[in-house]
Formats: sequence, structure tokens, C-alpha cells
Amino acid sequence: MTTQQLLTLILLGLLAQVAVFAVIGLRRHRKTYRLLETRLGNPEAPPACSAPETGHAVPETATTAVSGAGWEGYRKFRVQRRVIEDQAQSICSFYLVPVDGEVLPTFKPGQFLTFQVPVTGAGGNIVRCYSLSNRPGADYYRVSIKRALPPAGVPGALPGVSSNHFHDHVRQGDLLMVKAPAGHFYLEPGNEPVVLVAGGIGITPMLSMLGASLRDNPTREVWLFYGVRNSTEQIMKAQLEELVRTYPNFHLQVCYSKPAANDIRGVDYQHEGHVNVNLLRLALPLNPYHFYICGPRAMMETLVPAMEQWGIPPQRIHYEAFGPASLPHAAKRSQPAPATDAGTGVMVTFEKSGKQFKWDGSASYLLDFAEEHYIPVTSGCRAGGCGSCQTSIVAGEVEYLQVPDFDPALGTCLLCVAIPKTDLTLSA
Repeated sequence: MTTQQLLTLILLGLLAQVAVFAVIGLRRHRKTYRLLETRLGNPEAPPACSAPETGHAVPETATTAVSGAGWEGYRKFRVQRRVIEDQAQSICSFYLVPVDGEVLPTFKPGQFLTFQVPVTGAGGNIVRCYSLSNRPGADYYRVSIKRALPPAGVPGALPGVSSNHFHDHVRQGDLLMVKAPAGHFYLEPGNEPVVLVAGGIGITPMLSMLGASLRDNPTREVWLFYGVRNSTEQIMKAQLEELVRTYPNFHLQVCYSKPAANDIRGVDYQHEGHVNVNLLRLALPLNPYHFYICGPRAMMETLVPAMEQWGIPPQRIHYEAFGPASLPHAAKRSQPAPATDAGTGVMVTFEKSGKQFKWDGSASYLLDFAEEHYIPVTSGCRAGGCGSCQTSIVAGEVEYLQVPDFDPALGTCLLCVAIPKTDLTLSA
């Protein structure tokens, strides 16, 4: 055998080994990808909840052509299936596919959908927004909706109209009118480690963020702090635990505020109590994290300011408090209320209601201000995305603390993301 023949055989052997390792790597990648698909939203994975498969009609609403960035107006979707997600049967996921069969535009993990809901007895359609709970890139959208019960200890309080309508009346095969994904609360791409903090149903946008991160950047360090009362309210428990076993860079920290008798610490949950800044300080290594937080107002009002006091830069704290109008952003909290002159607050007049109040800056936005003074105002997303709270400006000016996704008509404003800039008269 000549030297040239020997070198040729060695080269062929090396190429064969490279090919074998490439096939093994591809199979591992496909296996991991299929696992992620199954655990965070594969249509074949979870069983459908028992419900009659009937189709209910919805009003025809004009829409325009679908584009890669979304669509204008409302688009008709069919409920492909619905899945009960928790032991208490209080959270149901709805899997939605477009009736027109067109490819679904992608979205940013953490964004929401806006629904036109035909609720009987509500005087027509109402508008509500729900976070997408699946990762981008699937051939369906998924929202996971918690049934809102009447607040405890409030005589005469009513249950949530929209959430109860979804649970009680929306079935597999039904048609829904849906606006394109929107919202400013979403996971930013990158390699920096992230901490996801969820309270209760605030887990829904975190599931989307988690799925996107593990798929697109599986080596990125991700922590999920998830607080619920006990195991009866925890959703996708088995799926999250399997992701922990699959991805060593994913760290799950579950907190039960009121563990059930059969809940085992160290097995079902890691911490007893609520998610708070002390827990974050003890559990997290010293790394430059980006924090994404979503939960009820009580959690947000204590956690977000405490994190700022801890020294987390405001630009690294991203949050949504069941509608961002529920909590002023750091920039808002640090600003004094606008004033027409020294010592005198801006006056806000509600023309139709015949009421006038001084703006003192305690309300997050004009929508909260109106509700605090019992001014009837229609609202939906509370995030500048749906346009439900669009109100005519009779006199004065407003300013937006965040750019709304919905483009209000000339001479109007979106109360959910606006504050008064001068003395203001609104048509409400």
C-alpha cells in the first residue's frame, strides 16, 4: 500500500466518524425539540376536557388580508380543542386555528390576543385580552383562561363575565373573533440569564417565554419562580418538571402559600409562602439577570418596588400586573404629578358624567382614575392594544407613558395608557 493510499483511507475514516456524530447530534436535537413541542403545546399531547362538540356562530366582522406581521381588525378562529389544566378545574386552555387556513403570523413570547366576546345579557360584544400561553411558531394559538369568581367578602360582587363565558359556553368547534397578537410585555432575545416570576394565572405569558427560550436558545440560563396556593391550582406541573430534567439550565422554584395536606415540600413545591424579594436574593446566584414578572396586584405592589430597592436597574425589570395599568412603571413613580402652575394639580373633567376631580398622580393612568371615581368607561386589554377605552378629548392634552399598539382616532385618547398633560375634559 502506498503512502497516498494510506492517507486516503485515514481521511475516509475521519469523514465517516464526522458523519456518524452528525447523525447522532441531529437525532438528539430532534428528540429534545419533540419533547419541548409535547410539553409546551403539541396538539396531540394533553387530553381534551369533556365537553359537547358543538359550533356556535359569531357575528361577521370585516377583516383585511393577513400579513406576516399580523392582520387588521378581527379574524375568525375556530376552537380546535379545550383542555382543563388544573385539579381545581378553574383554568382551561383554548387552542385556536384560523378559519381561513392561512399561515399564522408569529408573535413575541409574552404578548396577548384580543377577543370580541358575544356575551348574552352584556348589551352586545365585550372586548377582553388574554396572554398567549404557547411558544411562537406553532400552527395554532393557545390562551389559558382562569375562571374569575366573585371577590370574597364583597357583597353583590359579580364573577368575571368574559372568563365565565369562555368556561361555560365556548366549546370545541366554536368560532371566535380575534385580533392579532400585541403587547409590550415580551421576552427580549439574547444570551443574558433571565428570571421569570409568576403569581397565579400570571404563569401564562411565562409559559410562552419559557418555551421560546428553551427552543431558540437552549443553553440560556432560565429561572421560573411560580407562586400558587397549592397543587390544586398549579398548571402543567408534570410538563414543567420534565423540562427541568431535560434542560440543566432551567431552574424551577415553586411556592405554595397554603399547601394542601397531601402536598410534599421538596417534591411538589420548593418554598412555602409567597414569592418575594428575600426568596429571590437567597435563591439566585450573582448574575446580571433580566426579570420578567406577572401576577396579581398585591404581589406586584410589593415585589417590584422591593426589587428596585434591592438595586436591580429599572431597565432590567419587565412586568405586567394583569394589565399594566394596575401598577405604575418606575418612570411614573419617580415623576411628580403634572401641574398647571405651582402647587395646583391638573383638573380632569368628565363631561357626560358631570364630574370634575384633581389629578394628584396616585392613579397609574386615566382609566384607573376614572374607575376610582365611578366613571363608567369601557375597557379591555388595559395595555393600549384593543382600543376599547378610546375616549374623545373635549379640551386639553394627554401624554402616553408607553406607545400604544392601537392607533386612536384624531381627537381621542386611550385612557388605559394615558395621563393628563394639561387641564383635561373628556367626553365620558
